[in-house]
Amino acid sequence: MIQEFGVLPDGTPVEEITLKKGELEASVLTFGAIIRDLKFAGQAVVLGFDNLQDYLDHSPYFGAIVGRCANRIANGKLEIDGHAYQLDQNDNGHHLHGGPQGFSRRNWQIEQSDKASVLLKLVSEDGDMGYPGRVEVLVRYTLTGAGAVRVKMSATTDQTTPVNLAQHSYFNLDGSDTILDHQLEIAAETYVPVNDHLIPTGEIRSVAWTPYDFQDGRRLRRRSGEESVIYDHSFCLSDAPRDAVEFAAALEDKSGDRRMEVWTTEPGLQLYDGGKIDVPVPGLAGKNYGAHAGLCLEAQRWPDSVNQKTFTDVLLRPGDSYNQVTEFRFS
Repeated sequence: MIQEFGVLPDGTPVEEITLKKGELEASVLTFGAIIRDLKFAGQAVVLGFDNLQDYLDHSPYFGAIVGRCANRIANGKLEIDGHAYQLDQNDNGHHLHGGPQGFSRRNWQIEQSDKASVLLKLVSEDGDMGYPGRVEVLVRYTLTGAGAVRVKMSATTDQTTPVNLAQHSYFNLDGSDTILDHQLEIAAETYVPVNDHLIPTGEIRSVAWTPYDFQDGRRLRRRSGEESVIYDHSFCLSDAPRDAVEFAAALEDKSGDRRMEVWTTEPGLQLYDGGKIDVPVPGLAGKNYGAHAGLCLEAQRWPDSVNQKTFTDVLLRPGDSYNQVTEFRFS
């Protein structure tokens, strides 16, 4: 079902697509390609809003597709084949999630839809937020009969440009005020350390004997001595994108009754535990969203890769195709 959700300030209508299959029901917006609402077995499992204006005024990327380049690029600067580019700076002098008018703030077009899937398209013109090249992006959301939300993304370009897309939903599996008592497992032996501005230092560090070791599963709540630990880091799943989805992470609610697994082709997984959430308006079902109300598990390439020669390649060249498949599997 497709219906109007609201109207943007320039008069452009935003549409909402309702998908349903098995125990999953999702609401997807054309604005930002946002998963506005997602229910598994009747329980809401993501954070979102009931009206468009709240997304425009208060959303910390709730449910959106972020790009052209997800995560941070130091000082908004990059160099491609000897040419220097200055991107828009929207995060402490750095470039975050594609800039202030990145893909999460754009209205996508519906290319195709049925009861369980929708295909959305966005065209990002040459010079958009400072990026070179015209990029065409497709995102398909599909609800599978096996209880999964499959996110399939692809992109092409007419000039060499960085492309690194991520699905930015905030998950809370049981509706608790915080996710600190959720149990999280991440299949990564290493992670990317960052500085005070959350920019990678260039090092790849072992998670062993650190608060970033989620290999055997642990609660998000800080242990004694970890009170100052911040979770807004990329975990290294592999050195390059994979040809097929592989297990990346598992999240369970505090009772262990509800589980979500993340499977992806991507080499990185950004964990953000929502520590800075401070939304002044009610969210879905009138809930208040404060610190740690939800967490993000963003499958993507490693952050600031355009400036880190040893990191995963994010450059998309003419004639090639960017491809990502990520699945959120619920049980």
